[in-house]
Amino acid sequence: MAKRQRPSSSKRFLSTNRQFNVVGRGDSLFRWGDLYYLILTISWPWFFVLLALGYAIANSLFAIAYLAGGDGIENAQPGSFKDAFFFSVQTMASIGYGAMYPRTLYANFLVTIESLVGLLGIAMGSGLMFARFSRPTARVLFSRVAVISRYDGVPTLMFRAANQRRNFIVEAQINVTMVRNEINREGEFMRRFYDLKLVRSHTPIFALSWTVMHPIDETSPLYGATLATLAQTETDIVITLIGLDETVSQNIHARHSFSDKEILWNMRFVDIFSSDRRQDGRRLIDYTRFHDVVPEGLGTGD
Repeated sequence: MAKRQRPSSSKRFLSTNRQFNVVGRGDSLFRWGDLYYLILTISWPWFFVLLALGYAIANSLFAIAYLAGGDGIENAQPGSFKDAFFFSVQTMASIGYGAMYPRTLYANFLVTIESLVGLLGIAMGSGLMFARFSRPTARVLFSRVAVISRYDGVPTLMFRAANQRRNFIVEAQINVTMVRNEINREGEFMRRFYDLKLVRSHTPIFALSWTVMHPIDETSPLYGATLATLAQTETDIVITLIGLDETVSQNIHARHSFSDKEILWNMRFVDIFSSDRRQDGRRLIDYTRFHDVVPEGLGTGD
């Protein structure tokens, strides 16, 4: 039995974190209209950093505004930014300890504005937090490698997918696309996309494991390809999976890719299904061997 670690490649279409491995030039990646999208997609640590930074800036601006109005806060040291800042925090959070309170019309006017800003901020922060928590996500495991071996006498590209949540993904559909470099008759370079026809691209219930297969016949874009030609054209196999999560009743999606170095020729996957008497004869899936392969022609069991 052979095992293969995931090789690294800077030329792959999708990076190892399943993001597009493309860098833009000449256009700004951030626009203020995309702020909501940015907040939903950044990592949780950066989300909390951005939230804390916005909160600190807002209270600092109100503290400066209070100081600009003179001695308008009772029991605060005159000209103290610290007292003005913490009074702003108490006002924005609607705490109101009572030790410090506004005593001038200007200060009361600012308190009114800040109270409104605080209510809006709490509503927006709660909404963003809920939107991040409620985003549907998929936990789909893809095999580290794809293999090319014979199936019913036909060379077939195969890889595995598994639902790691142990629930049902209803009406799951998978699409496989080959991406490679080509030069057309006019000598122009382009990155071409070819859809690969699958033996089965749809399953009504995706709960356990799914071996996806593409026959490499005369109609296949991979027909006649070799390991050398795949490397020369920087071929990637891009996979997208969509379905309905039965638990949350929302659409989910997953994506993956295989570079030319992750396609193994004349290999096949080890069988992960077996009958286990310890489980009353029920079928057992051994996910510890999910990525294991053996040379074609050898047995797939122990």
